[in-house]
Amino acid sequence: MKICGPKYALCGLILSVWGIFQLLLMGIFFYTKSVALVEDLPIEEEETFSKATDFYAAADRGYKQNAYNCWIAACIYVLTFLFSGHQFYINSRSSLSV
Repeated sequence: MKICGPKYALCGLILSVWGIFQLLLMGIFFYTKSVALVEDLPIEEEETFSKATDFYAAADRGYKQNAYNCWIAACIYVLTFLFSGHQFYINSRSSLSV
């Protein structure tokens, strides 16, 4: 069943590949606790920590949660890739039979 045209399906394929690649890498970098991504952690600035270990524990939880979020989003992009690939295949098959 055709839902979108060939150009839209091709655009979806390209964007999905880019999204999968970027989000997998970002998930890896969050999982390895990259210092460059510390500004993206879900820690409030107003939050006060009585000990440094409390801050490190909150940062570790934030890194892990962001890594999982990136990997979940990459899986959603895989679904988008499969849908776009199916639409591209359907469109290319129907254009050959015409």
